[in-house]
This record gives sequence, structure tokens and C-alpha cells, in this order.
Amino acid sequence: MYIRRVSRKNKNGSTTAYLQLAHNEWDPIAKHAKAKVIYSFGREDEIDRSVLERLVQSIARYLTPEAALQVQNAIGETAQFLFQSSKRLGGAWLLHQLWHKIGLDVILEKLFSDRKHQASIERLIFAMVANRALNPSSKLAMEDWVKEDVYLPGISEVSSQQLYRAMDELLDVQSELEHQVYCSVSDLLNLEVDLLYFDTTSSYFEVDPFDVPEDDTLRKQGFSKDKRPDLVQVVIGLAVTRQGIPIRSWVWPGNTSDMSVVDQVKRDLVGWKLGRVISVMDRGFSSEDNLRTLQRTGGHYIVGEKMRSGKETTDAAMSRKGRYHHVRENLQVKDIVVGDGEARKRYVLVHNPREAERDRLRREQMIDHLQVELDALKPLSGQAHTKATCKLRSHTTYGKYLRQLKDGTLKLDKQAIRDAEKYDGKYLIRTSDDTLSAEDVALGYKQLVDVEDAFRTLKTTLELRPMFHRLEERIRAHILLSWLALLLVRIVEVETGETWSALRKELDRIHLGHFSSKNGDVYQSTELTAKQRKTFDTLGIEAPPRFLEIQPKS
Repeated sequence: MYIRRVSRKNKNGSTTAYLQLAHNEWDPIAKHAKAKVIYSFGREDEIDRSVLERLVQSIARYLTPEAALQVQNAIGETAQFLFQSSKRLGGAWLLHQLWHKIGLDVILEKLFSDRKHQASIERLIFAMVANRALNPSSKLAMEDWVKEDVYLPGISEVSSQQLYRAMDELLDVQSELEHQVYCSVSDLLNLEVDLLYFDTTSSYFEVDPFDVPEDDTLRKQGFSKDKRPDLVQVVIGLAVTRQGIPIRSWVWPGNTSDMSVVDQVKRDLVGWKLGRVISVMDRGFSSEDNLRTLQRTGGHYIVGEKMRSGKETTDAAMSRKGRYHHVRENLQVKDIVVGDGEARKRYVLVHNPREAERDRLRREQMIDHLQVELDALKPLSGQAHTKATCKLRSHTTYGKYLRQLKDGTLKLDKQAIRDAEKYDGKYLIRTSDDTLSAEDVALGYKQLVDVEDAFRTLKTTLELRPMFHRLEERIRAHILLSWLALLLVRIVEVETGETWSALRKELDRIHLGHFSSKNGDVYQSTELTAKQRKTFDTLGIEAPPRFLEIQPKS
């Protein structure tokens, strides 16, 4: 369909032109296309130009933004554009596309389908997750962030009260959300869940413990993995796949011990269709009760064992003679079985020669420094101990290499030093699965570092703390939002092989400019670099178009 111009020559020699709306139809007899007039606009010199402009504008609504802009400029003289503002686009666009690819938008919309709100709860939750991944801030600060700093598809403004209400709604559907997200992500990424890694960390609150109400059951003082025992905290658990994707999170009171959470973790994952799962955990979970729990319903475990635990079986495993098998560079393993029948326990002793050399050099430097400290002490000769002597004797590192004579004098304990050499570059692993090779056991346990990387990302890049919430429900919702952000971030990192910090910096260079003219407003994104386009292509998601929106003036 097109505008057709036809003309005829008058008797006086002048020419009159007419404009018609026409389209071509195939004439089977003539064997060629002929123009068919749909509507005649009349003489060209008598047509009201505004009529054609309104027709063009109505058609432009169905064009791509870029084509519509070309049409607008073609209507009249070229418009002069004013640069009104700019917002960061790249990171939010990537997260939005990945959010949609995983199906999080559909999952949340279904979970909240029976709840009526002025603003979309799904969009509010996405805004909080995007904020956690891109520019962690308080809910109050998010009001300006969404309005002025970043372009979030589908939402242009938020209020802190809306965000708090969305957090409360999110917590109500947590269990079903986690299960559906796992099912969606595992299908999309074809996750391998034969090995499931689990570990805990702690996150503190910068509040005086005396200011915490007595009836607060979540914020408690306990063993701090952040080395802040003076503050109240919560304990956070993560279950992570061998690819490093966090599939579930937990929150417990700050005084919860690692040994007490395994049973709940096992129960919470029942029904998740995980198949044959081998749980991989650190040394803090190696109690006999925990190991029995992990073996229920046919499960298996790979756990670290404390080499100096004093257990009879552990000592037997460490003293067992035999040759190491070289499996990889700087990785040697020894398969050990202690006991018979039901008392049978399988261990794998791992030796890293490079790490052993580092341990030896570090210990030698420490012993040299310790000898200098000992030489500086005054001989006691039966006198009362000096403060320097007591401090050295009670030192957490130096103390184990010292022995005290009857007169109170401190000396190096040569036997303790020789005993320490036995553990250089080694770690001990226990497993219940006899089908795994010693190499698979060692490498499976070594990958536990992925959980540590996830916690590091959660605490630093996503700035889990400081947490200013005081209500238990808000604290749990805050950590749930952080888990969703971590899920997106880890998927991006695993798929691209880049760190989120580096990618975020690169994506923040993609901006959305707002330009205005007498003909309307145009929202145009910056041209993508090859690296930026590669990131979107690698993730299999659409890059932002050149023109996101065009708003012609009516």
C-alpha cells in the first residue's frame, strides 16, 4: 500500500496532480500487477496537509521506534532535539531480560494473581533485586534511584512504603517461590544436582546487643564468621550446585550452631526431585548425627574432617601408611578405609605439594619470629611470670609451639614442630559413597569454594550488610531478595566467565538518553561496544534496541 501521484495535462498546457491511496493487485490475465485505487485524496494543491500528517502519525504507532522517528522527520523540517536527561540502562536491561528468560516474572505474577495492588508486586520485587545487584541502597534511597538514576523496564517510580509491603507479600510465598525458581532454573540451565554444596555464614547488625529487645528471637550473639562477636547476627545457609548456582537459602538465629541445621536442610529439600544427591559440606558439619541425617533416603555425603579432632578413626586414617596417587598437578590422593562392617569408614587424604611448601615456609618464618620474642624475655629463675611471657604462652598461634620449664622459662617445643610438619599441605575428607573415585571425592570437596565465592559476592558485591531492618519478617525478606539477586548474578558469572563487578562496570556505560523536540520525545540508547554485545549474545538475551520509545506530540 502506498500514496500514488497521478497527473493530467490540461488544454491550456498546465498540469494537475492528484493523490491516491493505492495498492498493487496481480492481474492473472495481463500477467502483471496493476494499481488499485482504495481512496482518492483529491487535487494535490488543494489537500489539507494536516490530514496526511495525522494519517502518517496513526500508522507510525505500529512501526518500530526507529522507523517511526524517520517518518516523523520526513513529515516536516528536521526537528531540533534537546538533550533532557540520561539514565543507566545496561545492567538493569540485562537483569530484566534474564529475569524474563528464567520466568521469574510469570512465577511471581501467578503467585500474586489474587492480590490487588496499585503497582505490580512483581515489578516492585524486580526493582529491589536489581537495586541489590546494581547499586545496593536503602528502600528510601531507592525512590530517587528508580526515578532519576536508572531505567527499569515496566516501572518508573516507587515509594518506600510500596517496597516494604512488597517485601511482606514476598515472604508469604517464599517456600513456593523457591521451589518454582529451582525447577525453572534447573530446566533452563540443565543444572547438575548430583553434587549439592552447603555451607553457612553469619551477617551482623551494627546495633548494640543491649538495645535488642529480649523477645527478639532472630538477632542473637553467636560464633561470628565475620569476626564481630561483639554484635548480634543471623546465620545464613546456602545450597549451591556444582556450577555455583545458589538454589536455596536459609536464615537462622545468630546463636545457631552448624551442627544443628543439617536435619532442616535435608527436610526442606525433600520433594525437589534432586535425584541421587551427594551433599558436600565443610568440617563444621561432620558430626555423626549429621552424617546419618545426610544418608537418609539413599543420600550420600562428602565432608571435611578435622585432622586434629582426636577421633580414633581420624588418627588411624592420618597414620595409615601407603603411597599417594598423583591425579593432577599439585594434587595427590590416598584412599583409606578404617574399620570393618557397619563400623567401616572411608577417608580420602589429599596432599598438595605446593601448599605443603608454603606451609613449611610460613611456619619457619613464624618460628624465627618466635625465637626472637623468646630471646627478648628476661630469665625468670623462679620469679613471677612477666606479662610478655604470659602473652606469648597464651598466644593462639605461638602457644602451641612452646613448652614451659619447671622454673617458668619458655622454650620451643621441637616435638610440636615435628608433629605440625605431618599436616603440611594436607586435608582429610570423609565420604559414604564407595562408587566415587578418590579423585572425584577430592575435586568435589575442593569445589566447595564455590559456596565461599557465593557468600563473598553476597556480602561484598551485593552488600548484604549493613542491615538496618529490626523486624524478623523484614530481615528474612531482605535476605530472600539478596538470594534472588545472587541467583541472577551467579548465572551471569557462570555463563560468561566474567566477574559481576567487571560486567556491572561495563554495562553501566550503556545509557538511555531522553531527547525532546517540537515533534515529541525520543528515548535512545548508546551504541553498544563489541564486548557489551558479546555479553548479551553469550547469555542468549536481547540487547537493548537503539530506540526504546518514541512519543510523538498529538
